[in-house]
Amino acid sequence: MSIAISIIVVNYNTYKLTSACIYSILEHTKGVDYEVVLVDNNSTECEPEQFLLDFPSVRLIKTKANLGFAKGNNLGIKYAKGEVILLVNSDAELTNNAVKILADYLTAHTDVGVVTGKLRYPDGRLQHNCQRFPNWKVSLFELLRLQKVFRRWGQRCLLGPFFSYDRLQEVDWVWGTVFMFRKSDLENFPNQQLPDDFFMYGEDIQWCMEFRKRNRKVVFVPQAEILHHMGGSSANSKKLILQNTDLFLQKYYHPLHLRVLRVLNSLL
Repeated sequence: MSIAISIIVVNYNTYKLTSACIYSILEHTKGVDYEVVLVDNNSTECEPEQFLLDFPSVRLIKTKANLGFAKGNNLGIKYAKGEVILLVNSDAELTNNAVKILADYLTAHTDVGVVTGKLRYPDGRLQHNCQRFPNWKVSLFELLRLQKVFRRWGQRCLLGPFFSYDRLQEVDWVWGTVFMFRKSDLENFPNQQLPDDFFMYGEDIQWCMEFRKRNRKVVFVPQAEILHHMGGSSANSKKLILQNTDLFLQKYYHPLHLRVLRVLNSLL
């Protein structure tokens, strides 16, 4: 049987969360040919082979060191047999046939590079996984609280908490929690892989920037629904997020734009 979709999960000492993630994939994914590739980042919590006892159909790849999120996913992509790749965080659980919903949309739209779905906390609250790239105009708009006056503009241009998560829409970038794309698109990327400059956090905005630089759209598909135990697979990392965001800005933005953004963001 040919494999159309490779679903990649990176595990590092999150046995219970990862098991729930894999179970949800196997439980809800119907109508497509797929494989689950589990990359274990040298976990010490338990023997990685335990996953094979629980889920015999899973392909296990073991590393000799903790490679981090981006490099771990790139390793999984290297061994993936599917043309479509779906990255799923170990602390996420599918709650419907999200794989098929996302794959159907991606394959039907050749100009789309990345698709994602609707994320919720375990208590049902929405997570704001659709974002705009940093922009001085948007930062100024938010600083002046103009979204309270121009609500419709805020929904369309600010995204994040102002975005309507009930409608399909093109966005700038999305979280890497559930991140689907064509493997063939990586042929145009440096080293034919996703950028993995960052050990963890900030890689998703960089990935989306690279897709969009190659004229590939990033689209939010609300029909695909996922539960996300946000923060369940890592410790508090606000400092690392800020550090990597600044590195992203240095890489992709003009120095003057970067200075203006830093000033505005310091006032928010």
